[in-house]
Amino acid sequence: MVIRAVLWDIDDTIFDYSGADRVGMREHLEQEGLPDGYDSVEQALAAWRTITDAHWARFAAGETDFLGQRRDRVREFVSRALEDEEADSWFARHAAHYEAAWALFPDVLPVLDLLAGGFRHAVLSNSSIHNQDRKLRTLGVRDRFEAVVCAVELGVSKPEAGAFHAACEALALEPGEVAYVGDEPDIDAGGAVAAGLMGIWLDRGGRGGRPELVRISGLDQLPGLLGPVRP
Repeated sequence: MVIRAVLWDIDDTIFDYSGADRVGMREHLEQEGLPDGYDSVEQALAAWRTITDAHWARFAAGETDFLGQRRDRVREFVSRALEDEEADSWFARHAAHYEAAWALFPDVLPVLDLLAGGFRHAVLSNSSIHNQDRKLRTLGVRDRFEAVVCAVELGVSKPEAGAFHAACEALALEPGEVAYVGDEPDIDAGGAVAAGLMGIWLDRGGRGGRPELVRISGLDQLPGLLGPVRP
């Protein structure tokens, strides 16, 4: 089959989530002060990322819901047994700084423009439609995608085949007609391949390895992998 559509991950693929999260948390900590147990902002930033990854994995595995993982991240980070309202308030103050730092990666708009006439586009994210639709609209690219499919509403998340197949169904295409681009080798590219799609690992950080996967280091390399433009 020829590739007719590109299915996109959002965070750390088209949207610089890690950069925005780091800048936002740095600004947040400058106002809130360091929680007990941290000797520097850099130590706190590293801990926040590790805590986020761990609780997001719990959410993806169905062990907690979206708000639950967010609240648990805050509680672990500040090492205090906060009530839900307290955790929500803390996170909201952080989110204001985080959202002020939202940005697309510089290579996103050029490649979307280049591919616009030849391929259809949609999004598959392990987050919620509320978060990701709003994010895409704020970044000015929501109209580039026919559909935004998210795990919270689906009830199944990447790398499960059902998540990829639901996104293909939203496009009315077979998995073999769709390429998936994401920043995680297993959750994104590996999961897509197992589900019958063309999986492409966007390795912006140059981690390397994983020779069994199709790997690119920037989106400028994507058009050459997709094959000829088809009507």
